[in-house]
Amino acid sequence: MTKKIQSALISVFYKDGLEPLVKVLHEQGITIYSTGGTQSFIEKLGIPVVPVENLTTYPSILGGRVKTLHPSVFGGILGRREVETDLQEMKQYNIPEIDLVIVDLYPFEETVASTSEEKLIIEKIDIGGPSMIRGAAKNFSHVTVLAAKSDYQILADMLTAQNGTTTLEQRRAFASKAFQIVAHYDVAIAKYFNPEGDLYFLESIPSPKTMRYGENPHQTGIFYGDLNQLFDQLNGKELSYNNLVDVDAAVQLINDFAAGETGAVFAIIKHTNVCGIASRDSVKAAWDAALAGDPESAFGGVLVCNKPIDKATADAINEIFFEVLIAPSFNEDALAVLKSKKNRILLQQKSTTNRPNQYKSVLNGVLAQGEDKGNYLEWKEVGGRESKANEKSDMEFANIVCKHLKSNAIALVKNKQLIGKGCGQTSRVDALRHALEKARQFEFDLNGAVLASDAFFPFNDCVQLGHAAGITAFIQPGGSVRDKDSIEYCQQHQLVMVMTGMRHFKH
Repeated sequence: MTKKIQSALISVFYKDGLEPLVKVLHEQGITIYSTGGTQSFIEKLGIPVVPVENLTTYPSILGGRVKTLHPSVFGGILGRREVETDLQEMKQYNIPEIDLVIVDLYPFEETVASTSEEKLIIEKIDIGGPSMIRGAAKNFSHVTVLAAKSDYQILADMLTAQNGTTTLEQRRAFASKAFQIVAHYDVAIAKYFNPEGDLYFLESIPSPKTMRYGENPHQTGIFYGDLNQLFDQLNGKELSYNNLVDVDAAVQLINDFAAGETGAVFAIIKHTNVCGIASRDSVKAAWDAALAGDPESAFGGVLVCNKPIDKATADAINEIFFEVLIAPSFNEDALAVLKSKKNRILLQQKSTTNRPNQYKSVLNGVLAQGEDKGNYLEWKEVGGRESKANEKSDMEFANIVCKHLKSNAIALVKNKQLIGKGCGQTSRVDALRHALEKARQFEFDLNGAVLASDAFFPFNDCVQLGHAAGITAFIQPGGSVRDKDSIEYCQQHQLVMVMTGMRHFKH
């Protein structure tokens, strides 16, 4: 059903981009009603505008809190043109039909982001705006609603091409978008009042981006979020679904080294697991050591560094195939080298992610949990001797690496270099066997290495196996009913054993 627009109500916070649309409305002979700042804006364009007060016979009151909440406004929006009694009542009370509603919402989210002053935030909770948008969207059979400034030009072009008319399909599409905008707005307000969302699972993330496919080619994939807040993409193809999963793992890992590590940390991620990581005085040395940890698994990985990438490092990295490289910055001569392959994705990290909650879809619902922050709750030395300075720094390093491996997980570290790891195993001793095999495969000397476990040792078999391989220090959360077995073994053999009181399961 095509509808000729005769009248429009415009009340918007953002005026940018509005002028061309208002001019089109005027050219089409459409009567314009407006309020406050929007009314003044239209009048300055030399275009006739009817103040809403002329409809309501009330001025804007209560400091602007009440100006459109009136039967003369909402009757004009909600009146059903096909219902004779509605038309009779509108005529009885001099309520004009309103065919177009152009309303945006007070900038609530922007205000929350810019201030902590609750009075200012509360004043940006829009009441009339959402009500008018919902009313117009509900009556989409007769009313066109525009709730996003990004649609100003779309509507202007539509009205020009269609001689001031809209189709039912077009009105329904605008209504659908309007309801989503209001829903997002309400979620933002609800989350401000209760960040934990204990009654409902509330999330509303704008800017959906359709991926080429999901985890596999036969699956669909969509990313909701704005990567531009976190990265500048300097080169390469579009990030895939799997790229994003690995990039998330990479930045979560490198963020854990941001505060406590003064040296350059370079890491290589494959399928969200760390397969190589090291800390050195220079970026090039850190890269060399990270790659040496498992050069076989590094092929096709996601790389991340906490320091700027220089040309010497770029030349070395350029020799292998990798999907993504993330760093805080890139030297110009390094970029020239790395951009030699057009599909190679280069991301300059602008800020760290801040996500107080993590979500996982399971069964017919959603699991939510707080982020796993920190390295250890306590540093309790319970072995046969105190740790040496180098052992302590290696254990701190290893414990973070282990935190970012899939459980069951074991990380072997020596001189702040990952030299062996076992992850995603169904028993802890299998994870250790895998880690030891990796270390031996690339001919690392395990004498003096340290071992981190993401959870407690249920038996002392891991300690015995590690000791036989040359490992001298162990770090684990503790909490097993048989902790004493592992502790006593370390005490008998003068081995270091640190208990942290902090488990790092990653399922």
